[in-house]
Amino acid sequence: MRFLAILSHQLTRFTAIVILLAAGVTFIEPATFSWVKGDAQVVVLGIIMLAMGMTLGKQDYQILLRRPFDICIGTLAQFTIMPLLAILVAKSLNLSVGLTLGLVLVGSCPGGVSSNIMSYLAKGDVAFSVGMTTLSTIIAPVVTPLWLTYLVGQTVEMDGWGMFRFMVLVTLMPIAIGSICNILFHHQKWFETIRAIMPGVAVLAFACIIGGVAAVFGNQLFESALIAIVAIAIHNFCGYVLGYFSGNLIGANTAKKRTLAIEVGVQNAGLATGLSTKFFPTNAESAIVAAVSTIWHSVSGSVLANLFAWWDRYQMAKQKTDVKNPESISIGE
Repeated sequence: MRFLAILSHQLTRFTAIVILLAAGVTFIEPATFSWVKGDAQVVVLGIIMLAMGMTLGKQDYQILLRRPFDICIGTLAQFTIMPLLAILVAKSLNLSVGLTLGLVLVGSCPGGVSSNIMSYLAKGDVAFSVGMTTLSTIIAPVVTPLWLTYLVGQTVEMDGWGMFRFMVLVTLMPIAIGSICNILFHHQKWFETIRAIMPGVAVLAFACIIGGVAAVFGNQLFESALIAIVAIAIHNFCGYVLGYFSGNLIGANTAKKRTLAIEVGVQNAGLATGLSTKFFPTNAESAIVAAVSTIWHSVSGSVLANLFAWWDRYQMAKQKTDVKNPESISIGE
């Protein structure tokens, strides 16, 4: 079991590579993931959310109670910056209806399930990250359908009530089950073992979803890939920047600003992919944007986290050099 826990950790570290491999395998042999559709896809999404719920214990909900202002402001920033930024990017690039729908869908989803790990690697405020991810996921069944209806409901047929019910089923219920199990059994060794394995299971589940999209929309993926990647990159990068500087609104320190950058910029694109294929099955472009976003956000978030960590190491090395060589400091200083 220790081997499985180590494997799970490595899968989490290299999420983007695993997802890319799944997509590559699908293009070679589409039947590999062609089963990930319909009810099977709902189950896979539920497994991802169950894995997230199993990481949430009493202390995480206590964070919400101890730091409600910061977490609410952060979540508000996420659910305003990313949806509005998505429609702005879509209009600026004159995207098609399908690509616009996909980008807005990604922007209207809650924070990514890997954002907590990224915040840890970035030397951010991990408790703040967990609080934002928890709150954004809890309110997403209401906020996501509302944003979609408001921003693209005039051009795309929407079933807001159906989406709400679906999100409650595949997000809140599995998270609640996982969280309750964590609270009740977190001291049990068998549960600790299962909990250690679940992040890796979630990564494989993400890979299955992406493989399923590639199996169904493989040809269209190449046709729309370039403009989709450009739109996703702009949306994601601006999310990082605006998220970071939104920290000034609450007088956040550097650690919190880094967390805000990651929490705002990294979305649960896997959920967006599931929502797209469930509620917009004839709109291939929206699913393509969501699927590509899953890969892009995983890669860019990991790169950003490592850049933040590198900057800290650079500053520490520079300070040590200045202490050892005081003559390097100019007279004016």
